[in-house]
Amino acid sequence: MARVNVVLFDLDDTLLDYSGDAARCWSEACATVAAPAGVDADALRAAIRDVGTLFWSDPERHRLERTDMMGAWRKIVEGALDRCGGLRDGLAARVAADFADRRRATWSLFPDALPALERLRARGIALGLVTNGDAGMQREKIVRWDLARFFDVVVIEGEFGCGKPDARVYRHALETLGAHPRDAWMVGDHLVWDVLGAKQVGVSAAWLDRSRQGLPADAPVVPDRIFGSLADLTTLE
Repeated sequence: MARVNVVLFDLDDTLLDYSGDAARCWSEACATVAAPAGVDADALRAAIRDVGTLFWSDPERHRLERTDMMGAWRKIVEGALDRCGGLRDGLAARVAADFADRRRATWSLFPDALPALERLRARGIALGLVTNGDAGMQREKIVRWDLARFFDVVVIEGEFGCGKPDARVYRHALETLGAHPRDAWMVGDHLVWDVLGAKQVGVSAAWLDRSRQGLPADAPVVPDRIFGSLADLTTLE
């Protein structure tokens, strides 16, 4: 193996527990905001689940909407309210805002995140953060946990203009670091955005399988490595 000079990281659900409490946050937002307005909270929660699944299942809509998460969440609630008997004036925005506040409160760094970053920096390995999503929301996370100090380049889809798996994202990160693809690894939880995206430009890719369920049978790509924890990154060094 060539010497590892660069490691690129995904943010959400790789370094940061972003999705873990989403279902609970929706349930609480429906009960707190929609129920007092006369909406059946359980019915709305079920509709949000169904509408949200359909909303995010379209790859092109996912790409367009994820850079404005508040807008996306409002649209999902609007669709769900429509299924539950029609829109109420301003209610979708209020439910979405309550949900967003709850989500922010649940975000946390995984316990293995900072030790892994500190260990790699101590070894002189250049680090990059490559994340899709809403520019304001991603910057908020980076500032909240003081993550910028670890990274020599930060590429956020909402700022850069395109996101993973677009090859331009990876090429920009590598060019900024003055690195060759063969000397770099990408670490992330998403098989398409993080693994396929990296491998298409010649970067080795490590898939983070925190649930330890293994590679699905219909996986779109085979990672170069599979890790259950960021602590396993020591095997790259």
